[in-house]
Amino acid sequence: MKILLLSAYDAASHRYWHQGLIENLSQHQWTLLTLPPRYFSWRIRGNSLSWAMGERDILEQPYDLVIATSMTDLSALRGLVPHLGGIPTLVYFHENQFAYPESGREYGNVEPKILNLYTALAADHVCFNTAYNRDTFLSGCRALLKKLPDQVPAGVVERLEQCSSVLQVPLTASAFLANEPQSGAIRLIWNHRWEFDKGPERLLRAYQGLCEADVDFHLDVVGQQFRHSPESFQTLKQLMQRREQHCGFVASVADYRRLLQRADIVLSTAMHDFQGIAVLEGVAAGAMPLVPNRLAYPELFPEHCCYRSGTGETQSLIDAVSRYAALKEQGQALAVPDVSALSWHHMGAQYEALLQRVALQH
Repeated sequence: MKILLLSAYDAASHRYWHQGLIENLSQHQWTLLTLPPRYFSWRIRGNSLSWAMGERDILEQPYDLVIATSMTDLSALRGLVPHLGGIPTLVYFHENQFAYPESGREYGNVEPKILNLYTALAADHVCFNTAYNRDTFLSGCRALLKKLPDQVPAGVVERLEQCSSVLQVPLTASAFLANEPQSGAIRLIWNHRWEFDKGPERLLRAYQGLCEADVDFHLDVVGQQFRHSPESFQTLKQLMQRREQHCGFVASVADYRRLLQRADIVLSTAMHDFQGIAVLEGVAAGAMPLVPNRLAYPELFPEHCCYRSGTGETQSLIDAVSRYAALKEQGQALAVPDVSALSWHHMGAQYEALLQRVALQH
């Protein structure tokens, strides 16, 4: 098949997905259009204009299938480029704006949510990376439609339910590595974007609590950094320097992978995660996940990997780390779940079946 793939806000997790898709389904002829992940409000509203006027020759080629991320303003793009309206289209949701935590700078802007809804309705099929993502999107749509004053058609959410499915972002082959257990203190790694939605304040409080409890632990804080990061990271960095622990971006992929291989536990303190590729890569390298029992995590990991969320969440995390540190000191191995089913080796056929099914809908 000739496939056009549109990634309108090409963040790291979106690149991870479409690079794996193109590499592992190389029997197809792929055309990729991306836009940089910056200027969020303009990007999600302006991508249809940017592409329709700047990439029209590419958009008007004959394709068997269009795949677009949920950030794509698909309804407007199909209107501006009528040729696309006759091509079967799959939209993939890495996240949805209904379940994304607010930073306080949004001023109640409902447009990103409306765009998510319109893009889903403009597609022939909608695929989500987790059931949590799908369910929060559908419930968010339902709640939004109830607030609108009039002329709201019936059956919108039911229509979306009927044309939706769940298929996780697969892990690359390079993520599956042999664990290299280290003696001594229990080794933790926190490997997420340095932004407010990944829970840096909770990580800081947990770090301080573990130190006060005199738990023998080593923490590495890595992940993508930005020009402006929450102040919690600076405070954490100062505390960690006293214990000679790593806090900062690791540019070398090999060095990053090595840290994952040496970790006993990969942590999440996230306020939102629609799948959690960073945690899954840690597990693929042999670390046990320690994650809140909310978001997408309970559908991915067994109960012993999840600490209690809600009231007392930070203390629950501290207690869990303390418990696993004691187990390591006693020489007991931690129970690391098997995530091999989420590899491209196992999931490639499922993606191929999905693409074929959508392509044959017209």
